Amino acid sequence: MSDWPRPWYRNLWAPWRMTYIKGHDRSGECVFCRAPSLGESVESLIVYRGVNAYVILNKFPYNSGHLMIVPYRHVPSIEDLTMDELSEIGMLVKASLRALRRVYKPHGFNIGVNIGEAAGAGIAEHVHVHVLPRWVGDTNFVTTFAGDKVIPQSLEEAWSSLRPVMREEVERIKGAVEA
Repeated sequence: MSDWPRPWYRNLWAPWRMTYIKGHDRSGECVFCRAPSLGESVESLIVYRGVNAYVILNKFPYNSGHLMIVPYRHVPSIEDLTMDELSEIGMLVKASLRALRRVYKPHGFNIGVNIGEAAGAGIAEHVHVHVLPRWVGDTNFVTTFAGDKVIPQSLEEAWSSLRPVMREEVERIKGAVEA
């Protein structure tokens, strides 16, 4: 087979993405309901556990440090949350921004909630808030031309970096409220 004409692209292999392509766990158990039961290890990807909600790394991140704030209670929409859940989620968004600034020094953030499959929710039955660090130029030629995204950090490394900082930031916010 001839090398000419050469394709203008090269393949970037990312076999771990197949789980995402095939879809989330179809066993019937919600991945957000299961995550807290995985303990304190990196396997859970949880970087902070609160009373009503927790902060978890996105297993299929758009960028390094992509976090999600998830209520423990299995509800599909923000309007189903109690005021205590909503308040804690808001505080955890604030703590997440602070922790991500310290660890990654991003230029900006995307914060969002996709409610319902039509709105792009990958796991529509359990509401969650995305906190996504962004950098000028983080969508570069690889993303633009090849449709691929290069994530330069493993989930294990992100978990180890963010977990202690997240705890510190939550304590700072709680201390400021109580003062």
